[in-house]
Amino acid sequence: MQQSGHPAPAPVNGPFGFVVIDKPAGLTSHACVSRLRRSYGLKRVGHGGTLDPAVTGVLPIALGPATRLLPYLPGEKTYTGVIQLGRRTSSDDLDGELLEQQAWPSLSEAELNSNLEAFRGAIEQRPPQVSAVHVDGERAHARARRGEAMDLPPRAVTVHRLELLDWNAALGQLSIEVHCSAGTYIRSIARDLGDRIGCGGCLASLRRTQALGFHAHQAHPLPERDAVPPDPLSPLLALGALPRRDLSEAEQIDWRCGRRIAMDPGPGEAVVVCNADGSMAGIGHRESEGLLRPKVVFDAAG
Repeated sequence: MQQSGHPAPAPVNGPFGFVVIDKPAGLTSHACVSRLRRSYGLKRVGHGGTLDPAVTGVLPIALGPATRLLPYLPGEKTYTGVIQLGRRTSSDDLDGELLEQQAWPSLSEAELNSNLEAFRGAIEQRPPQVSAVHVDGERAHARARRGEAMDLPPRAVTVHRLELLDWNAALGQLSIEVHCSAGTYIRSIARDLGDRIGCGGCLASLRRTQALGFHAHQAHPLPERDAVPPDPLSPLLALGALPRRDLSEAEQIDWRCGRRIAMDPGPGEAVVVCNADGSMAGIGHRESEGLLRPKVVFDAAG
C-alpha cells in the first residue's frame, strides 16, 4: 500500500517509449522523425542512428521523455548488404558518380573470406567523403556535394562479426552480414575491400536489421500520414544489458525528489531504476560511496 500523503508516481503524459520503423528507401531519417512527430502529436521525438536515404531497415525512434534515454541504449548495429566489386564511386556506393570501372578477378569464397579478415575486429577506418562526419563544424557530405575533396582521418571502430553470405562471381557481388560498433561505415568496408583486391568496390545495397537493442521483427512500416501509429515499446526492452535497481515505495519519493539511494557496488556506471510496480523511474549513475545518483528522473517531484 502506498504510504499516506505520498502520491504514487503518475504515468508519463502522452506517448512514451520507442517505436521501431522499417525505414523505406528514398527517405531521410529526419523525414521519418517528422512523420512520427505529426502522427503522435509530439514535439519531442528523436531517432537513434542515422540511415542514409538509400538504406532500409531498423530505425528506432524515441517518443516524448524517452528521448533522454537514447545515450544509454547499446550502440552496436547489425547490417546485411551487397558489395559490388569492379566499381569506384564518389560516395562509395552505387548512388555516387562513377570514378572507375574495371573487371574483378576470379575469386573463390575462401579467397574472399581471406580478404575480409582484414576488416574483422578492431580496425582503423576512413569515413566516406559523403558522410555525416563533422569537418570544421560542417558535415562532410555538404562539403562533398560542393565538390570539395577532404582528407578524412581514419577512426577506430570494431567489427564484431563479418560473415560472407553469398558470392556471385558472374556479377562480382558478395552478400555480407556485419555486426559492428557505432560509427562503422559499411560503405568504407566495400571501398577498402575493393582496393585490397585491386579492382575497386562500392556498396550496392544495405539493410539494417538491428540497432540500439531493437530488431527487425519489432519494426513497423512508416505510418501513412492519417493512419493510427503503432503503440510504443517499453524502453526496458532495449536496456536489459544495464544493471537494474527496483525501488521500494518509500524510495520512490526520494528518487522523484532527486535524492541519492543506496546501491551495491557493481560493474557499469549507468543503472536502470524501476518503480515498485515495475514501470521505469529513470536512470541512475553509481557513485563510489555505494550510492546511486539520479540522472534521468521521470515524473520528478517539485
